[in-house]
Amino acid sequence: MTIPLTPEKPSPVVQPWARPFWEAARERRLDLQYCATCDRCIHYPRIECPYCANAQLEWRSSKGRGSIYSFTVVHSNAPSAFSADMPYVVAVIRLDEGVQMLSNIVQCDPAELRCDQAVEVVFEPLNAEFTLPKFKPV
Repeated sequence: MTIPLTPEKPSPVVQPWARPFWEAARERRLDLQYCATCDRCIHYPRIECPYCANAQLEWRSSKGRGSIYSFTVVHSNAPSAFSADMPYVVAVIRLDEGVQMLSNIVQCDPAELRCDQAVEVVFEPLNAEFTLPKFKPV
């Protein structure tokens, strides 16, 4: 038995109420939850609205656009599954729908990024089961 030098990247742990998010991502859509009562956008996926506690939630497709709220560039000491990706950007994205999402910023020079910079979603396959929503500068 040979042990790979670089372990595989971990797959997301998917709760049943978040499954539609991951199914949409596999189809290259960024779907977000909305409350059927207060009509507020919700992210990360939940079983009830954090604003009014309503359990009737629906999914809508996002425009996939937003801006960088904050970010960091990982230059060293990344977990071994991510060491080949260095440097890479971990960012909080403020989506136009008003929610924030933790993701990566790709297809850019990390030195040229700034807070409030416009970004849009792109999708990168992780494996046969998961496609990850990431963002690139507009």
